[in-house]
Amino acid sequence: MSHVRKPAESTVSSLSLSRRNFMAATGAAVATFAVIKPSLVRGTAANSTLNLGVIGCGGRGIWIAKLFKAHGGYNVAGAYDYFQDRVDDMGNQLGVPEANRFTGLKGYLKMLDKVDAVAIISPPYFHPEQAAAGVEAGKHVYLAKPIAVDVPGCQSIGDSGKKASGKKLAFLVDFQTRVDPFYMEALRRVHEEKALGDFTFGEATYHAGDPFAGKYQFWKDNEASAEGRLRAWGLDRILSGDIITEQNIHTLDVMNWIMGVPPLWAVGTGGRKYRPVGTCYDTFSCLFQYPHNVGITFSSRQSEGYGTQEGIRNRMFGTQGILETEYGGQVLIRGKNFYRGGKSPGIYQEGAVANIKAFHESITTGKFENPTVEPSVRSNLITVLGRTAAYKNGMVTWDEMMKKNEKLEIDLKGLKA
Repeated sequence: MSHVRKPAESTVSSLSLSRRNFMAATGAAVATFAVIKPSLVRGTAANSTLNLGVIGCGGRGIWIAKLFKAHGGYNVAGAYDYFQDRVDDMGNQLGVPEANRFTGLKGYLKMLDKVDAVAIISPPYFHPEQAAAGVEAGKHVYLAKPIAVDVPGCQSIGDSGKKASGKKLAFLVDFQTRVDPFYMEALRRVHEEKALGDFTFGEATYHAGDPFAGKYQFWKDNEASAEGRLRAWGLDRILSGDIITEQNIHTLDVMNWIMGVPPLWAVGTGGRKYRPVGTCYDTFSCLFQYPHNVGITFSSRQSEGYGTQEGIRNRMFGTQGILETEYGGQVLIRGKNFYRGGKSPGIYQEGAVANIKAFHESITTGKFENPTVEPSVRSNLITVLGRTAAYKNGMVTWDEMMKKNEKLEIDLKGLKA
């Protein structure tokens, strides 16, 4: 069904991001609606809203399309998905004209002529190609996590982000924690005020049930067909990147945010112990080694927890304090530089709304530095490092992973263009 291919080697630029620049950019999330400058929006008249095309019309695609519409600065003008029923579902709910509904593997290319911006909410395997096409066509790009499933895909997104800036286009990657006020203030204190002192070690966990459990029977009945695997893409390790990339990236992105540099190496293990179908693991356990002898342990599961604590959590220990974060729960700093922080139980939707506002603000004010791209590339690469180590059941260095530049490929024969 799938195989691994090694493309020509290429290099990745330094993946660093100033915390100050990121704070300035994401501060746009609270900005109010602004009139769009004609020079910044292709294909629309002055004082109009942005015409948005949505790539990926599944449950989250429809959900986020409604958030874009609720913002008031967007018109959902185009819908694309491989499957006609999904396109029609979104089109009927959002009022997308039938002439602006597209299907097939490459149908999104036809949609690009009809919109100013795209929101890419498709299976992660397709993100690099779709984002590159959007930028090439002169469209602003709003991209769901994860940005890619492999090293070449991450490189491609990094290149697309730079190209977007050069073409004066917005390119935003949607991580909800990155615009949460409690996370932002806690990380500001960690980085600017050295609230933890020197880092000693850390923990990152993602323990939850299986969000794709409802697709088990469908996979059993349709595994042999390419269309069947595409509908149940969350159970396919190539289309999704496996759970460590597709889901666990939330906690590994916070880890990356804390550390600000890539790990030196990772050692890992894992397997499929609970899921009855699919090719993804349902458990991962890794150690990420950072400079200055700082190790961060990571574990994840997508299975029954039997009453144990679940959620997306991070803890960073330092010589003067401890940072504790929970997605949707308490964020605080304990120790000599205490920060009470707070909770954002609605972070999943509130973060998306904030990013939608930031995306609009970037376009309307002409701010095209696109600061979310580089840290997102690094976070995604960290998930690939952990996954590679776990598949190997051993150790993989960052440099080894980047040099190997392994590309994941899947057989799409039988799918319509």
